[in-house]
Amino acid sequence: MNHFRGIRYVLLAIFAMLYGMAAYKFELPPFGVTKEAYEFGKNLAHHQTEDKPRIFLETPKEYLNTDVASLIAIRSRKDVMRLRHQLIAFLWGKPGLPSRLPELQTGYLEDLRYQDIAALERIDRLTVDMEYGLKSYVYHFIPHEPNGKVVLYNEGHDQDFFARKSQIAELLKAGYSVAAFAMPLTGLNNQPVVDIPNIGKLKLTTHEQLKFLTPAHGHPLKYFVEPEVVVLNYLKKYYQYSSISMIGFSGGGWVATIAAAVDDRIEKSFPVAGSYPIYLRSNSSRDWDDYEQTVPELYSRINYLELYVLGASGKHRKQLQILNQFDTCCFAGTKSETYKEIVRERVRSLGQGEYDLLLDASHEGHRISDAAMKRILEELAENR
Repeated sequence: MNHFRGIRYVLLAIFAMLYGMAAYKFELPPFGVTKEAYEFGKNLAHHQTEDKPRIFLETPKEYLNTDVASLIAIRSRKDVMRLRHQLIAFLWGKPGLPSRLPELQTGYLEDLRYQDIAALERIDRLTVDMEYGLKSYVYHFIPHEPNGKVVLYNEGHDQDFFARKSQIAELLKAGYSVAAFAMPLTGLNNQPVVDIPNIGKLKLTTHEQLKFLTPAHGHPLKYFVEPEVVVLNYLKKYYQYSSISMIGFSGGGWVATIAAAVDDRIEKSFPVAGSYPIYLRSNSSRDWDDYEQTVPELYSRINYLELYVLGASGKHRKQLQILNQFDTCCFAGTKSETYKEIVRERVRSLGQGEYDLLLDASHEGHRISDAAMKRILEELAENR
């Protein structure tokens, strides 16, 4: 009997292992948990021979040689306006942000994945059409008891914003409306087939492929942030929200950084695990990834430090950048200490706005932690 019981346990273990592998590859339930466990194990194995305190607790000396303050060309509010106009012109090829509106699907959108959120009144779906047939599908979550404020939420690579359902539910419970976005080509968004001169027909499935696109105006990077700007036009036109804030996670944290830099209608921004300045990526494969993060034609004009300043500066504005000290993906460790105080003081010297950085040591993983979400909710509730 014990012999057969042992065989049964072995077979169950093999089945669990095979299902876990399938869940990761084909995004079967519970994909989010499986992926995080897999990525953590992969990164742990990759770094098992390295000195953990050196990686996570101490900034390597090579990153201390950069004159960080000299990289920030912003010295006045006029510099803020000048650089913001340059960024807008780079992205869209002309002055000013897009002024058009998204298409609205009226009435309640039946997405059963969210039906158990007690605070939810309804979901409206907005569609943002862009060049090359790119579509961004945005959910506008409206709570039963709205507080008159809205939060834009942007998910990271490879996932739908459903992965952050619990955070969306927390915001709705606190009375915030939520406009939720996924990055281009991910989540609910489409993956069109485009015909590119000298290349042929290509189905767009990865961000790396976007570099082959040649929009009539501007740069392909605009497709990452244009949905947020267009939906903001809609929210400003049809709702009287007293404040607009933005949270972004991972690649969505990068989007939040760019969106807050170009659009000062976003008052409070919270990029989570979203970016490092380029000089802090020079000898780290963990931090050197994703097409949009390292496009030379952008960052040679406006660097990350200046993007942080742009996103934080202005009346009633604040940016709280959140990085996970023990992140299993990227932007881990204490390297942000090389710029945190410098960016904070530069924003303060402008007379309007505030920048801060939270190094979250409450967990080991690539996520928005409970501690980070608590801090975000506190910041959102604070009147400025």
